[in-house]
Amino acid sequence: MAIKRKINVYDFYDRAKTGKKMTELEWDSVVIPETAAALKQKYNIVMDKKVMIPEDPELINNLFKAGIDMLEQCGIYCTDTGRVIKYTREEILAGIEAAPYRVVIGEDTDAIVMTPRSFDDPKPPYIQGGPTGAPCSEEQFVAIHQSYAQEGLVDCIVNGVYQKINGKDPTPNSPYEIAAVRAECIGIRSATMRAGRPGMGL
Repeated sequence: MAIKRKINVYDFYDRAKTGKKMTELEWDSVVIPETAAALKQKYNIVMDKKVMIPEDPELINNLFKAGIDMLEQCGIYCTDTGRVIKYTREEILAGIEAAPYRVVIGEDTDAIVMTPRSFDDPKPPYIQGGPTGAPCSEEQFVAIHQSYAQEGLVDCIVNGVYQKINGKDPTPNSPYEIAAVRAECIGIRSATMRAGRPGMGL
């Protein structure tokens, strides 16, 4: 029996350099919608707009199979190289099988252990709180994140970003971007400490 092999970062890098050349517009506007339409028909997928999370076992199974087909046929588009990174079905299934069953986010008594949940799982979901990538002023950055951290129902933080750093735009690939990211990390941890949750996951 052959050993299942999931791809590693080197495979991913090599395929990003050698995959099929394609424009992002073609991948987004042609490959994805046409493949999705074909798979919807193949698996007879009909979604009820009134049901946010499907509960029908057959529909759930068909959605999973369509998802595997979708990744196998479409791959992943690399915007840096303008190429499509492809996987075999065996690699996809091996990757799923090797995925961790549990992930610890945070430290000490503030840590949470995230595990998969089915649609009928009685265990409540974990709550991620925060401005989630929204720009925040330097003056209010810590206070904004503290307001989320001190809410008992929030389990971990999804942070915002600095709108300015020392009055300068954190332009990508500039020293100000690095300074902003560093300040964000320090500010968020300061916010969780002020909220009495120093080990809260970020």
